[in-house]
Amino acid sequence: MNKSYRQGQILKLIEQKHISTQEQLARELARIGIKTTQVTLSRDIRELGLVKTATGYQQVTPAEAGPDLAVVAGEFLRDIRVAQNLVVLKTSPGHANSLAVSLDAAGWPEVVGTVAGDDTILVVAPDNDTALVIRDKLLEYL
Repeated sequence: MNKSYRQGQILKLIEQKHISTQEQLARELARIGIKTTQVTLSRDIRELGLVKTATGYQQVTPAEAGPDLAVVAGEFLRDIRVAQNLVVLKTSPGHANSLAVSLDAAGWPEVVGTVAGDDTILVVAPDNDTALVIRDKLLEYL
């Protein structure tokens, strides 16, 4: 289990649940198969820029997300195709990564993940119907 994966799971947990102690966080991590020590958790919390609030841990130093999805999609998205649970996006050459980063940062619950090349993005949805929802949402930007 590497540090990046563990920290990614910590961020995912604090987005999904109200976790207000390191003990709670350790228990939630253990439930998903990640065993960690209090020292490691303290270091992760500091490195991730997490602070305790009335509703639990929250990140106060957001990652650089890049430009807004509406701006990037409106400017660079050229085509959208659905293939079962996959949505294939075509962009202007050299702009697939920018659109993928913006889509990831938008945090759409329908999107499982993205893979970007030079001018093509593969968007993975959990099922065929959800892929159509993603397509329809992206079409609104065109």
